[in-house]
Amino acid sequence: MSNFQSSLIGFSSAEAVASCVVVGQEVGSLPIANAPHLNARIFLVDDEPLNIRIVNKFLGKAGYSNCEFTTNPMEALGLVIRSEPDLVLLDIMMPGVSGLDLLSAIRADAHLQHIPVVMMSAVEDRDTKLQALELGATDFLAKPVDPSELVLRVRNTLLVKTHLDGLRSRATELERIVRERTAQLEASHRDIIHCLARAAEFRDDDTGRHVLRVGSYAGIIARQLGWQEDQASMLQQAAQLHDVGKLDIPDAILSKPGKLTEEEFEIIQKHSGYSKRVFESLSSSEWTVWRRHAEVGSRILQGCGSNILDVAAQVALIHHERWDGTGYPIGLAGEDIPLVGRITAVADVFDALSTKRAYKPAFSLSKCFEILEEGRGKQFDPLILDAFFQARQEILAVQLAYAESK
Repeated sequence: MSNFQSSLIGFSSAEAVASCVVVGQEVGSLPIANAPHLNARIFLVDDEPLNIRIVNKFLGKAGYSNCEFTTNPMEALGLVIRSEPDLVLLDIMMPGVSGLDLLSAIRADAHLQHIPVVMMSAVEDRDTKLQALELGATDFLAKPVDPSELVLRVRNTLLVKTHLDGLRSRATELERIVRERTAQLEASHRDIIHCLARAAEFRDDDTGRHVLRVGSYAGIIARQLGWQEDQASMLQQAAQLHDVGKLDIPDAILSKPGKLTEEEFEIIQKHSGYSKRVFESLSSSEWTVWRRHAEVGSRILQGCGSNILDVAAQVALIHHERWDGTGYPIGLAGEDIPLVGRITAVADVFDALSTKRAYKPAFSLSKCFEILEEGRGKQFDPLILDAFFQARQEILAVQLAYAESK
C-alpha cells in the first residue's frame, strides 16, 4: 500500500483537483458528518487508484482519518483478516477476484462476518445487486460517488455497527455473569447436598466418605452407559443422598455390631421411606401422586422444586429394590426400577463390600466383583454390572482418592 501512496504523488495538481469533484460537488463544500467514531477503521478495496483517492479524500474531509486501502483484490481478504476493520467499502467489478467473491469470503469467515460491507459499483444491474444482497451486502453506493451520500451512508452504517457491537458486548458480559453465578450456585448446591448426606452418614460412618464414593461410582456407571455429562454429574450428586433416611433410624440399631433382629431389620428397611419424606414437597396433594406399584417410574416423587433433589428422592426410595423383585420398600422388578436406582444399588453394595464395617472386614476388589457377579440377574441389572466392571480403573481411582483414614 505504501507503493500505491507513492504513485499518487505523481498526480498533477489539476488532476488532484479534478479528482475531488464528483457529481458537481466540491470537497471543500461538503458538510462534516456527525460520525459516531471518527477513529473507526475503514478498509477500501478498488482496483482503480483514482477511485480510492476520491473516496479517501471525502472520508478524510469528514473526519475519518483511520482508513486503509488496496488496489489489489487478490490480497484484499488477507488484509481485511489482518486489520479486522469496522467497515469495508468494496468495489464490485474488479479483475481476478470480484467484489462479490470477496463479499462471499468475508461472510463465510466467523471472525469477519459481523463486519458491514458497503458495495460500490457503476453497474446498474438489478441481478448483481440482488446477488450482493443475497451474499450479505450491508448497503450500496453508486459510482460516481456522491460525497454527501458516501459520508452519510458510512456514518449510518457505523452507527448501526456501534449499536450491534454494544449489544454483543453486553450479551457477552451477561453470559459471563450468568456462568459465574451459575457456578457459584452449583457449588452451593453441592455443598448443601454433601452436608446433608454427611449428616446422615455420620450416624454410622465417622468420615462420611461413603457418600462421596457411592456418588462417584454412580457417576462412573452413568458415563460408562453413555449419559451426557450434565446428567451423569446430577446423578453423582443425587446418589450421595441415598441414605439420608438414616437420620430417622435409632443409633442403637445403626451402630449394632451383630445381626439385626427381624424387628430391627424392619426398621432399617423403613429408611428408604424416611428418605423420601425428607425430599417431598410440603403439599399434601402431591403426596397422593406416589403409588406403591410398578407405575411409579419417572413420576415418583415429582415436585421437589429441584432437579437434583427430584433425582435424589427417587434414588433414596428405590436403591434397595432388586432386579428379581424381592427388594424393598416397593418390590419393583427389572426395568420397572428406575435406572438411577439400579445404578445406585450397584454403587452402594460395592462400597459396602469394599470397606470395613462393624460387622465385616473390607473385601478385596476381586472378591467384591465376584460377589456382585453372583447377584447378576437377581439383585442387579446385568447391564449396570457390565458398565461397572468395564470401569475398573476408574473405580480404583475413586477408592484411592476417598480411602478411609483409619
